[in-house]
Amino acid sequence: MNERREAGRQYLRENLGDDYLKKRDASTNDFNAPLRALSEEYAFGEVWSRPGLDRKTRSMLCLAMLTALNRPHEIRIHVNSALNNGCTVSEIQEVLLQSALYCGLPAAIDSHAVAEEVLRERGEL
Repeated sequence: MNERREAGRQYLRENLGDDYLKKRDASTNDFNAPLRALSEEYAFGEVWSRPGLDRKTRSMLCLAMLTALNRPHEIRIHVNSALNNGCTVSEIQEVLLQSALYCGLPAAIDSHAVAEEVLRERGEL
């Protein structure tokens, strides 16, 4: 495993926890292994590890972009990540509210519903 991929796995471990990484590894197979390696190396090992933005800012950007793409599964992961990166419930709410203006109400409603579910699960609401 190269250094950049290991840095990405370390980010996942720090941000989403050992259990998340173990579950991810346990569900890795011949079909999804190349995609997971790509995300570990480039998304988390290269981009998320860059010094230009802090993790909190990157999390808020992800929530907005994932709302634009209407990706509720990824919103779930990234709401957890945003909380772990220091985002407050109020900041998450504001990002999703502003997303409604630029991404459309249906996408923002879906993101709000998923975020509310995660926040309740984590005892934040």
